[in-house]
Amino acid sequence: MSAIGELSQHVGIVASCQSLLMPRSSYYRHLNPSDKPTRQQMPPLKLSDTEREQVLNTLNSERFVDQAPASIVACLLDEGVYLCAERTMYRILAEHHQLHERRRGHVKCHYAKPELLATAPNQVWSWDITKLKGPVSWSYFYLYVILDIFSRYVVGWMIAEREAAQLARELIEQTCAKQNIEPGQLGLHADRGPSMKSKLVAHLLSDLGVTKTHSRPYTSDDNPYSESQFKTLKYRPDFPPRFGCIQDARAYCQQFFNWYNHEHKHSGIAMLTPYSVHHQQAKNILLSRQRTLDQAYRQHANRFKSRKPKIKQLPEAAWINQPKCVNSENEKIKQ
Repeated sequence: MSAIGELSQHVGIVASCQSLLMPRSSYYRHLNPSDKPTRQQMPPLKLSDTEREQVLNTLNSERFVDQAPASIVACLLDEGVYLCAERTMYRILAEHHQLHERRRGHVKCHYAKPELLATAPNQVWSWDITKLKGPVSWSYFYLYVILDIFSRYVVGWMIAEREAAQLARELIEQTCAKQNIEPGQLGLHADRGPSMKSKLVAHLLSDLGVTKTHSRPYTSDDNPYSESQFKTLKYRPDFPPRFGCIQDARAYCQQFFNWYNHEHKHSGIAMLTPYSVHHQQAKNILLSRQRTLDQAYRQHANRFKSRKPKIKQLPEAAWINQPKCVNSENEKIKQ
């Protein structure tokens, strides 16, 4: 401001303000400051505090607590009452941080993350149901599959024309009897489908002494083994786009599961077959593989760059959402 005052004595106030990019009104206000404090006037159309409180109480009343402002305005107009505009109601709710759920009884459910660990076959099973397309549009057959997460062995499967808790109950009961499951031995994991959460299945598992767990909603990672097995099924080169009848679907799955259990070299279990791991044959197979590599190393060590080859070992455990105890043990081993 002092620079403008000095320069204005030579070129004038207008030229001084223009050269220094200063509005003349600011310069004049600096010369003649006002002693009166600026007071912001209330908008003439704004609701009073009493009226705003009345609107908020109406919005949070038992009658309107679960309705949108547009619906509330319409209901009040039908009764010959007008409090304020719809947009004003939204402003009042925003001021009181109530644009979210306003019902007091609404409680968001929190589902615990399942943590399952298997160190041998028949400790944890995973089961699920998938659809197989039928002969015409909107026709399906339902494939039930129970899988051991340690060995990846399909211990039981069934194809039906519908999804039903009674069918799931029969499959689980027969599979447990076939595998000689003792009470307290097994944990059975599934998603949150209607058959999985049915009382029939829950009562059966309680009678058999089987612990049941469920995935969290909309979390496919909580049931990865079943999802992966279904992908292996549906990505087979000979998997048909549709099945002509349920007998065709059963014939195909009979062939597929025989291949999957007895011939498929699974990458998650050291390229062994699920049958060999499930029936305790993995150790001998791995020893035989190692002997073959050792012989090849003795004959052509230079091909291995003088490093003795080692085969991939079978994982010691399989899990769904790795438990904290396994994490802590792995950290100790690394240290």
